[in-house]
Amino acid sequence: MSQRVHLNDGGMRRPGFDGVCHQVVLVVMDRQARVDLATVTANVTALRDRIRGSQVMAVVKQDAYGHGAVACARAALAGGATWLGVAHVAEALELRQAGLTAPLLCLMAVPGEEHQAAIQAGVDLPAGSIAQVAILTAAARRAGIPVRLQLKADTGLSRGGATRADWPGLLAAALDAQAQGLATVTGLWSHFACADLPGHPSIGAQLTAFGDALAIADKAGVTAEVRHMANTAAALTVPESRLDLVRLGGALYGLSTLPGGAPSWLRPAMTLTARLALVKRVPAGTGVSYGHHYVTERETTLGLVPLGYADGIRRVAAGHRLVGLHGRRWPIAGTVCMDQFVVDFGDEPVSAGDEVTLFGTGDDGEPTAQNWGDALGTISYEIATGIAPRIPRTFSHNASRLTSPARRSS
Repeated sequence: MSQRVHLNDGGMRRPGFDGVCHQVVLVVMDRQARVDLATVTANVTALRDRIRGSQVMAVVKQDAYGHGAVACARAALAGGATWLGVAHVAEALELRQAGLTAPLLCLMAVPGEEHQAAIQAGVDLPAGSIAQVAILTAAARRAGIPVRLQLKADTGLSRGGATRADWPGLLAAALDAQAQGLATVTGLWSHFACADLPGHPSIGAQLTAFGDALAIADKAGVTAEVRHMANTAAALTVPESRLDLVRLGGALYGLSTLPGGAPSWLRPAMTLTARLALVKRVPAGTGVSYGHHYVTERETTLGLVPLGYADGIRRVAAGHRLVGLHGRRWPIAGTVCMDQFVVDFGDEPVSAGDEVTLFGTGDDGEPTAQNWGDALGTISYEIATGIAPRIPRTFSHNASRLTSPARRSS
């Protein structure tokens, strides 16, 4: 008898638990994003050990920054996270439907979303205005249970949340909803504008503003389970901002918006690879890709990578050494197309089917998502979240070479 086992690389026949030799069938992927869930767990553990005294919220919005929401949520909880965070109600419901019961905050409450379903699923929802309180309490009436409400103060980001002038009115609306049995205030929170710029004067100003907001809430008689303000950057660099809970996003996946990227004790969890679809030798003076913006200076070897801007490989990457192979980084030659791009390998011996790495841990000389962000004038978060759903995610636990191709969560 035989069984099919999906492998990323390598294939062989091996005995099973029943002593029968089973055929292991190699499934070669032309492109994939490998996610090491053991790395996510280890990153959370390392962060938790350095942020003692505060609970950890694992933010798994946008499919866990492109890494796979359900799988990464489980990995983060295994590492010691006690809360989960998402951006939209649909993301929260996906986690609940997967059986995850940890406290869960939806960071946005957009009109028209399934607030009633979220309330029934025990999801905490935010309010930064009296109008939002009204929308959520109306949903609570339909749900037949109180909404778990987290009140957001705008302390200087000028995005979501109530301004200082509007904060007392928001507190009064929440207290009224609570008196009617339509709401329970579970959190008071805010968000930094410049925490990834250590020493920026707005950091201290926002901390003071949030302290004032908490004092006003306390005087009004509003109590909450958790008070939180620190995102990843603040949790790492502003200890006084940690309070009851810290919201960790990119750090879970080894990413950071701080200057220089994540600290060395955090490891990137995703490795994006592809296999060369075609290799050919061309003479000097050969124009490459659309517009012939790249022309070979001498005889060289070109390799075709089956990834393009539809997969999240940005067109502005042309000309940058952002492809790893054989311990070196090679330049993207010419325009990145929708589904493919070309790499100039010079005289390096390469063959069709060879695996190249676009970003990974950097351990073998390959680029990292931080390198991509630095080269393209953006952040590693944008690089990771930009990898398209059509790229298969494969999950491992760093304990075996066997992994399973995973259907990426939406």
